Amino acid sequence: MLFAEVTTTTAAVLGGTVPPYFVWSVLVIAVGMLIWDTIEVGRNDAANLINAVFGARILTRRNAIRVAGVGVVLGAVMASSVIDTARKGIFDPTMLTLEQALCVYLAVYIVDTILLYGYSAFGMPVSTTATLVFELLGASFAIQYFDIVHWDKCAKVIWAIVMSIVMAGIMAFFVQRIVRGAIRDRTANLSVLLAHGGWIGGGMLAGLCYFLLTKGMKHLEFVKYLKESELFRGPYGAMVIVLILWAVFAVLIHMLLVVFGKRMARQLFPALAILGTIAMAFAFGQNDLANCASPGIAVITLFWAWFQGNADAVTVATEVEVHTALLGVCGILLFLGMMTKNAQRVTAAAVRAGSMGDHVKLWAPALFVRAAQWILDRQRRSSTLAPRPALSPRGKMMHYDSLRACVIMYVSASVIATASSLGYPVSTTYVAFSAIMATGIGDRIFQRGDSALKLGRFLWVVFCWFAAAAIASVSAGIVCRLIYHLSVPGILLGIGANLVIRRYVKKRSDEHEQHVREATEERMHPEEYAPEDG
Repeated sequence: MLFAEVTTTTAAVLGGTVPPYFVWSVLVIAVGMLIWDTIEVGRNDAANLINAVFGARILTRRNAIRVAGVGVVLGAVMASSVIDTARKGIFDPTMLTLEQALCVYLAVYIVDTILLYGYSAFGMPVSTTATLVFELLGASFAIQYFDIVHWDKCAKVIWAIVMSIVMAGIMAFFVQRIVRGAIRDRTANLSVLLAHGGWIGGGMLAGLCYFLLTKGMKHLEFVKYLKESELFRGPYGAMVIVLILWAVFAVLIHMLLVVFGKRMARQLFPALAILGTIAMAFAFGQNDLANCASPGIAVITLFWAWFQGNADAVTVATEVEVHTALLGVCGILLFLGMMTKNAQRVTAAAVRAGSMGDHVKLWAPALFVRAAQWILDRQRRSSTLAPRPALSPRGKMMHYDSLRACVIMYVSASVIATASSLGYPVSTTYVAFSAIMATGIGDRIFQRGDSALKLGRFLWVVFCWFAAAAIASVSAGIVCRLIYHLSVPGILLGIGANLVIRRYVKKRSDEHEQHVREATEERMHPEEYAPEDG
């Protein structure tokens, strides 16, 4: 603790000696990169929000993004608890001088923007949460080594990420197997839905309402009042609320099926999937906004504290409340990132990895495909539970049906909303991808077609998640030291390297996309690529 006290005192003394041109330079660049990084996060994580309704062809990609955008902006304005965890929960910024703190946050942005762009360009979903955590770890460790890091908090965040993956996978598998056993492929059959639609749809809506209201929106006065009521008190209060909601929604859905008949039967699961998408987008905006906004917001608050003449600007800045208007603007930027071209690649790749189709346009290294084939060869073969692949009215292949889309969305949104309520910035990417693959296993999609390729892609994505953590921490540490020692020239060098790598990645990713397209055509139509005789 003596070292911490000495460092804090040093920060107070040196906080006012930082060259003004350096502080102003970092502010301008950090604001620009806040906008840039927020768009990158929206670009990569768009797949997590819309893959279910897009894969099931319930909505077009553009319409799905518009629907999700509403939830993203609403969730963003309620992201303060997760923002604080990312802003000062991973390490102790009060142990840094003003100059060191600015170097840490700016290094995170320089590394994060290129890392997310690279993954998105190749259609790879990556955890923006994990990259942020490991970038903060790497940069802060490079400046002050072991003492500055909140190792216990980091362990809890990483543990929360791991547990969210496990919980999403387990919940998605069992829920999918249960509802598939009841519905099979008769998702629009009125007689089947009269028997099962109420309890399935009612259960989904009840769970979603509970998790989003009591977990994701626990700071609202209405929710606080509700939780203090008699119903919530006692060991079984939450269970009673869920059961009441379940019964109410089940009766409501059954009544709608009776009144509107086949028309309601055709729209039940698509409508539930759209509601799930909005809820998932809300949870995403609330949780993942921290991944792109917290470093920039930290720089802005640092600058304001320094500009007002505070001797210990770092300590003052950590206590500043984040204005909801700023969070809302960041939510709009997330939405804009979801509309970009690279976001399409991430969406398409995530959808195809869990597709029930026989042939999909995917790529994975040969080593991972062979490993996947080795796993599949040792599995007992059984008939798939997923419906046969079909085309939408617009002639597009349906990678999921609406029932599976609902399970993916509702499980993912519930897990993420719970994590947000605890202040943990868990990975939307990991949770959603886990739900996709777990529901696919529940439907036994790896029993036909390009099963080895799809499973190989899954193994490749997981491997790249671990690689991203290593790249993020090491790169952020190097860039942070570079900026700290070289000042403004170091910033320019870091941004220049970012732009050069970005240009190289764009070229290679475009070539890769063309290669994957040609390889898929060859697999689907081998007769056209067979060598001619003689």
